Amino acid sequence: MSVAVITGAASQHGIGFAIAKRLAARGLDLVLIDLSEDVTARADELAGQGIRALGLTCDLTDEEMVTSAVSAATEFAVAGGGHVEVLVNNAGIASPTRIADITHDEWHTLMDVNLTGMFLLTQAFGVAMRERGGGAIINMSSISAQQGGGNFAGAHYAASKAAVLGFTKAAARELAPGGVAVNAVAPGLIDTDITSAVLREAEESGETKFVAGIPAGRPGTPDDVASAVEFLALDAGFVVGQVISVNGGAYLP
Repeated sequence: MSVAVITGAASQHGIGFAIAKRLAARGLDLVLIDLSEDVTARADELAGQGIRALGLTCDLTDEEMVTSAVSAATEFAVAGGGHVEVLVNNAGIASPTRIADITHDEWHTLMDVNLTGMFLLTQAFGVAMRERGGGAIINMSSISAQQGGGNFAGAHYAASKAAVLGFTKAAARELAPGGVAVNAVAPGLIDTDITSAVLREAEESGETKFVAGIPAGRPGTPDDVASAVEFLALDAGFVVGQVISVNGGAYLP
């Protein structure tokens, strides 16, 4: 059985868990990874629906913890008669801090969370996929990388997500000869637990600045992002080293 590893999947109303449900519906077993212990509850929720799922608590900036998580995910896959064939590097943190107020500690923390875990997991699973002759890796970038920051994101967040795009293209070139398709998704404003409070307050006050620049006229949903990830994970075929923008037309390069 094919297994998908998804990071940042502890929130019940988040992008990671929406991705998990989409891929489970396509028949994949799941390994959910998150810093929050809530990730085990999400795995249990899926297991209660007859889906084979494992939840792992892991600090993705800690190389030893990542190594342990990779081993646990691999053992889980083998026990089910399969391999890890899909990796979704979704975990990340955002900050709206302006340049003048960004400290060195905040800069390094954000870069470590948004980049290091993606690198470590891609290194581990990507090489294994290449040795077996195939797989798919999807990295989560952001509209902030394409347009430079935004209402919810500072320059350090935009820089980290731009780095995700650069890493994705380089990894795609290196791993594609082994049958591994590496791509990225760049969401725009998505209504999640992180943004919902601000969006509700704006709606109640009649403020429209958050959706005024979205031609589709609404924020996206986690499932909007999950559908793009599903395509890249299972249906993309010859699509390699690309970025799918899921932003309702807010940024059109």
